[in-house]
Amino acid sequence: MADRERRGTPPYGGEFVARSVVMDSDDLTRAIRRMAHEIVEHNHGLDGVELIGLQTGGVPLARLIADDLEEIEGVRLDVGVLDVAFYRDDIGIRPVLAEEVTEIAFDVDAKTVVLVDDVLFTGRTIRAALDALGAYGRPRSVQLAVMIDRGHRELPIRPDYVGKNLPTRRDEVVDVSPEGVRLGEMVRR
Repeated sequence: MADRERRGTPPYGGEFVARSVVMDSDDLTRAIRRMAHEIVEHNHGLDGVELIGLQTGGVPLARLIADDLEEIEGVRLDVGVLDVAFYRDDIGIRPVLAEEVTEIAFDVDAKTVVLVDDVLFTGRTIRAALDALGAYGRPRSVQLAVMIDRGHRELPIRPDYVGKNLPTRRDEVVDVSPEGVRLGEMVRR
């Protein structure tokens, strides 16, 4: 989990304490490789496919997927970066997070856009991403790749590519980093 999301998780300003390791770095690497293969298979190649990582946790995953796609297909996809902070529907309910960079250097019109994020929880970040993406054009289709699907959906959103389904309690926190995936909670400092 990115530091930005940690600051917005109760107790605000708390510290993440891991209880268990769900995936190690090798597991993470294998899951990314599998998702890259699934993207190629599902789209019959990479023609017209674009990757956009959601700030902040989805950006490094999108870049790793792009690396594997290049190895698999010999095609290097640019990775767009999208911050959805000001498209969220919970402004005022939780702390507003400082805006990160949004950079989409390619045309999304009539393309298949694969949104990439680290953890899918309620679905509200993805709803915000769909709204934000609309400001950049009208994709032919939008697909979703997430490393962890932890359930607890509040909106009818379903990922197309999943690294791991991980049922959790609502109060648990999932941390995705290059070292792997850890499950724990936020505690007061």
